[in-house]
Amino acid sequence: MTTTQLTSLPIIDFSLAEGNEQEQAELRDQLRRVTHEVGFFYLTGHGIDRDFIEEFVSTSREFFTLPEESKLSLENTQSPHFRGYTRVGGELTQGKVDWREQLDIGPERPALDRTIFTEDFWALQGPNLWPEELPRLRELSERWITELSVLSRKLLSEWAAALGAPSDFFDASFDELSAPLLKIVRYPGKSGEIPQQGVGAHKDLGVLTLLYVEEGKAGLQVEYEGEWIDAPPVSGAFVVNIGEMLEVATNGYLKATLHRVISPEIGNDRISFPFFYAPRLNASIPTIELPEELAENSRGITQDPNNVLHTIFGENSLKSRVRAHPNVVEAHHPHLMSN
Repeated sequence: MTTTQLTSLPIIDFSLAEGNEQEQAELRDQLRRVTHEVGFFYLTGHGIDRDFIEEFVSTSREFFTLPEESKLSLENTQSPHFRGYTRVGGELTQGKVDWREQLDIGPERPALDRTIFTEDFWALQGPNLWPEELPRLRELSERWITELSVLSRKLLSEWAAALGAPSDFFDASFDELSAPLLKIVRYPGKSGEIPQQGVGAHKDLGVLTLLYVEEGKAGLQVEYEGEWIDAPPVSGAFVVNIGEMLEVATNGYLKATLHRVISPEIGNDRISFPFFYAPRLNASIPTIELPEELAENSRGITQDPNNVLHTIFGENSLKSRVRAHPNVVEAHHPHLMSN
């Protein structure tokens, strides 16, 4: 891969992780170089069943065809945990409206006793809102979270080894109380001659994102050296990118990258599944002591006065949810309105 004439995202075959020592070393070298230079890539050879993926797409399409009143019965304003349905235009990125509808799903856990768990970010743990008319969606969503969590854990192990750390370096932060987030998203057609914002330019706040986009549906763009690179779906592949927490863990050696989504043309739409792999809400991501030859190429952590990075993951996650969903904040957490 070169760094001067990049016109498409690199492709990494994760089946190399099951190969011989040379193939495993090749995989780790690719992971390290690509996320140092670009921060984004396509992942093939991941082992997620193709029939399962296709059923998840078709079942998600069924959800979005439910009557409006059925979807609004799950509206996220009913959830203090920022779960549930967001109507078109109901989410913000950088203060601007995103043109999409979605269902936010996390690990299915009971809400916590807030007299004991007093930090505000513990509000992010709790039950989901599920459509009664479509029970299969819950089954598929929970399987998706489980299988992609396993895949993400393997990826983090390979990254750790590629950076000179033990392969289990991140494990302590990612236990049975890890806090991943799945979004089931539909972008309705809106773009005309001037591209419209499906999701505005942003970096992911967490550790690792795996995105699946239904085939034939373009719109994702990744920033590279001041230019936007189109990242249309590759058959059967996930788009993988690192978040700001992995940039923090490597003092900027790995790169969290700006990306955005352009709305489809009118008359078309697009289904996608961004999956955000994340640690416990009260976890701090440990910093890797990089080998000297890598450390000298670290760029430091990107400092943005409008997006201060916290050391505790839950504080970063809550900050993002508060900015994206002020309607939920107003309904359930008015003391956070000034954040």
